[in-house]
Amino acid sequence: MKEKVVLAYSGGLDTTAIIPWLKENFDYEVICCCIDCGQGNELDGLDERAKLSGASKLYIENIVDEFAEDYIMPCVQAGAVYENKYLLGTSMARPVIAKRLVEIARKEGAVAICHGATGKGNDQIRFELGIKALAPDIKIIAPWRMNDLWKMDSREAEIEYCKQHGIDLPFGTDSSYSRDRNLWHISHEGLELEDPANEPNYDHLLVLGVSPEKAPDQGEYITLNFEKGVPTKLNGKSMKVAEIISELNTLGGKHGIGIIDIVENRVVGMKSRGVYETPGGTILLEAHKQLEELVHDRATMETKKDMGNKFSQIVYEGKWFTPLREAIQSFVTSTQEYVTGEVKMKLYKGNIIKAGTTSPYSLYNESLASFTTGDLYDHNDASGFITLFGLPLKVRAMKLQEVQSKTN
Repeated sequence: MKEKVVLAYSGGLDTTAIIPWLKENFDYEVICCCIDCGQGNELDGLDERAKLSGASKLYIENIVDEFAEDYIMPCVQAGAVYENKYLLGTSMARPVIAKRLVEIARKEGAVAICHGATGKGNDQIRFELGIKALAPDIKIIAPWRMNDLWKMDSREAEIEYCKQHGIDLPFGTDSSYSRDRNLWHISHEGLELEDPANEPNYDHLLVLGVSPEKAPDQGEYITLNFEKGVPTKLNGKSMKVAEIISELNTLGGKHGIGIIDIVENRVVGMKSRGVYETPGGTILLEAHKQLEELVHDRATMETKKDMGNKFSQIVYEGKWFTPLREAIQSFVTSTQEYVTGEVKMKLYKGNIIKAGTTSPYSLYNESLASFTTGDLYDHNDASGFITLFGLPLKVRAMKLQEVQSKTN
């Protein structure tokens, strides 16, 4: 009986070519596993394609709700944004994919898991750290790093390899963007984006929406309700987290929200330029941030910002299944106890405009914030506070004056 390998299968040319390659070089029985994180119609026809390519079985695992609730929301609550721009769409999906690959491998009794990530990118790290953390005994196969066995270096070579193995599939050699799509976002790399001097061709590139210039001239108001940091209603309608994100993608895409162009620092050491569309995620993060402004004190917000930056780095580097991620997430979760309320925003030509935020736990006190004197605040108290708060500055200035006078 042949040993089994579980292949992380997208249905694209790379992972399709890997199926006969695994059988030829390792004599494995190939179990394909496609993890549905919200790719939409990209999953159409995968079963037939996998079987034609030589796989004995295909799993299509829908994990959209798990992805939204257990991976996206911790990042939203942490305010995790990598290098101030990237909303971690690909990064946060990889650990849940690795987790499900391990579960299928255990179910099938597979000895190995194979992925099609290249040797230059971040995904190889994210997949493999996840697998190692959950199943250290399972072998990992990365064809693109096996130069002695993987001889294909172009789409043309992969297509020819498939034909030689009796697999005639509808893949073309036309150049296109390299994309990754899920519920949270879609990323674009390649073509004109490979040169940072080039402006993106948004008319050709965008999938989830339009550029701000082509958005409607009329803005649109929306409301989001949160309970303990989790969105529960959109425009007054109760919905699951995944449903809210999906609907926000439509609304945000319509108004040109959430398009970023970034040159980011990959884990492997190189810089990479890409364009990300995250319309719903951008709105959700902004709404959550606006609500936290009302309910968090200054010290909590400062610490949480630091933890959010650290959390984004952990997720970006593929270290989801680590004690540090668990510890930071525990801190973040504790800060969400009173993040409850309603946020109203106006979407207009790429902008998210604040239109009113309310919370039963708001720390905003109109009496304190106004210019009139209320019961809780005596203007005269500021004199003593400023004296003590500025004491180090005054002492330093006096010392400098003393030294200067002696020098003169």
